[in-house]
Amino acid sequence: MDFNNNRILIENLIEGEEKAYIFLLNKFHRQLYAYALTLIHDKAMAQDIVQNVFFKTWKSRKRLNPEYSIQSFLYKCIYNEFINTFQKNKSSVLFHQKYIESAQEIVDNAEENELGRLIDIVNREINNLPPKCQSIFLLSKKEGLTNYEISGYLNISVKTVEAHITKAFLILKRKLG
Repeated sequence: MDFNNNRILIENLIEGEEKAYIFLLNKFHRQLYAYALTLIHDKAMAQDIVQNVFFKTWKSRKRLNPEYSIQSFLYKCIYNEFINTFQKNKSSVLFHQKYIESAQEIVDNAEENELGRLIDIVNREINNLPPKCQSIFLLSKKEGLTNYEISGYLNISVKTVEAHITKAFLILKRKLG
């Protein structure tokens, strides 16, 4: 049988002739694979596209039209399968990207909430410090004054400033763990 004749090939495919299908595979597989590779630039995905096209062609062979070129049909199918694969991958990538963004947002919010909670606890414990110790600690850590500047401002020794700051840190460390 001359499967090189387009009409004969398609008619035999429609009838379910496996030899016609094998001929189709042998004749067009390499060129269709090369074409798919130019579209997708991924050998495994190009191979998947070609296999899907041959599978779908066999599955829907009864709808083939002997008037049309099987080669043109296969190339068009490769292109359509590439577009479908691209769309699936694109939506999958977008979904993955949205998932990562959502996960990051949850982590950021949790960190912000945790940080906010810790800041509230630290501020509450600073407010519970003895008055002199609290004022010296706030001048140092909140206002950014040096120990020397605090000693001049409060008219106390630098050693006293250091002692109060050390005491504040010890109390905070004990209270906050």
